[in-house]
Amino acid sequence: MADWEAATRADYESKGFGVSSGFGTKPALLVVDFIVGFTDPTSPLGGDFSAELAVTAQLQTAFRKSGLPIVYTTVEYKEDLSDGGVFVKKVPSLGILRKGSPNCVVDETIKPLPGELIISKNYASSFFGTDLDAYLRSQGVDTLVITGATTSGCVRASAVDSLQYAYNTIVVSDGVGDRAQGPHDASLFDIDAKYGDVIDGAAVLDYLRGLANSGFSDAARNEFETWWNQGRKAQG
Repeated sequence: MADWEAATRADYESKGFGVSSGFGTKPALLVVDFIVGFTDPTSPLGGDFSAELAVTAQLQTAFRKSGLPIVYTTVEYKEDLSDGGVFVKKVPSLGILRKGSPNCVVDETIKPLPGELIISKNYASSFFGTDLDAYLRSQGVDTLVITGATTSGCVRASAVDSLQYAYNTIVVSDGVGDRAQGPHDASLFDIDAKYGDVIDGAAVLDYLRGLANSGFSDAARNEFETWWNQGRKAQG
């Protein structure tokens, strides 16, 4: 914990910030910009997100076993970058994310399955200029579980908009990453104070197990329980 965090958290809590908003009953997993341009440490936009990708992969499996929606986002621009606006002017390195570039492809470790939605966006929020909200509502989703990169950029922007679109918003603390620790820590603190709940991947899995015991079809419940028990046995 950073030096400032404990005192600031206590001050915030005394003023009514940081109350848990919790989960709903129908979650979706939103994987924000875990594309090669961000997950390749040699990229000007990238970092080493191998641990965060591993957590995302575990959640990805759990959501699939549960029959719950998974959405991935990528950033991609026209060749002339005309759809990038001031964002590309502000961050010229975004120019490596032209349509058709390998940099725009979802990382191989969490490769989407056929039928899983990939949304293309031009700006930070996964909601801005996209059909994400319409898709989530069509699936009856009331809770958005967010992983991805970067915490201080597209993850934070997506979490803020998720709240504004009236979703219970969960940001997975060990499933999101940034290029530097300071912006990462500050953003998670701010999200947890005002926009959503910041919890780890294990807590999300516990929530999904609770859903499996109460709200899934028999087939989905059995598949999830088999996967869960196999994982626990391997850990033991």
